Amino acid sequence: MNPIRIVLADDHCLFLETLKKFLEPEFDVVATFNNGYALMRGVPLLKPDLVILDICMPLMNGLSAGQRIKQRLPGTKLIYLTMNMDRHVAAEAFRVGASGYVVKSSAGSELGEAIREALKNKTYITPLITEGKVAVTVKDLGRKRSPNTLTLRQREVLQLLVEGHSMKEVGFMLNVSPRTVAFHKYTMMSHLHLKSSAELIHFAVKDSLITS
Repeated sequence: MNPIRIVLADDHCLFLETLKKFLEPEFDVVATFNNGYALMRGVPLLKPDLVILDICMPLMNGLSAGQRIKQRLPGTKLIYLTMNMDRHVAAEAFRVGASGYVVKSSAGSELGEAIREALKNKTYITPLITEGKVAVTVKDLGRKRSPNTLTLRQREVLQLLVEGHSMKEVGFMLNVSPRTVAFHKYTMMSHLHLKSSAELIHFAVKDSLITS
């Protein structure tokens, strides 16, 4: 039987190295990435069985990268390993196709359980978020959306703008015109009832698109 092929993504290199060593006795870690954009581009070529990724990563956050991956490789499992304990963020992770959601403060055995459940086409979410009500909450989370949920493209535009890229640079990276980038920006501000770029940055930090 061939070993399970896993890809890891996190913007903290030391954590990536530690996680790789933790998994390698049992699994084949075929690649690591430190930003969501590189992950999204690299995974379709590698075709792993499972991807373990953080949510907050540069260039493209884990939710957007995960959704892109599931569009290209529906059979690849996603497990989010993150510091974020927000139930709305967890709900969005399952909505984009996650099989597991584990927080970094959990025991290592919990990640192992999440991997085993994902490979059996089941779902796992840390009891630290569900307060032990795992079975019911996983089913419900995938259906729930925060009233502030943005589209995939809006999240990508927002992250790149907040990271300091100009509208022209964002347009080049996403293969759209600067006018389209501006349209997305002001559509988001209207949808979120925000009046300034500073408020948009605050939303991005609160929504875990970028670090504070």
